Amino acid sequence: MAVPKRRTSKAKKRQRRSHLAIMAPQAGTCPNCQATTVPHRVCAACGTYKGETFIEVD
Repeated sequence: MAVPKRRTSKAKKRQRRSHLAIMAPQAGTCPNCQATTVPHRVCAACGTYKGETFIEVD
């Protein structure tokens, strides 16, 4: 059975886990209504995505 010869230091452990950090979600603007939207999703304000209307919004 494999057993580590030395204890993994805190710095080495944190370097390995650096990509697991929580990041803020990306935001863009809708080209149709200029509302803030999440990329690659239908705009909640106007219901369009890539120039096509998918949702009828009042």
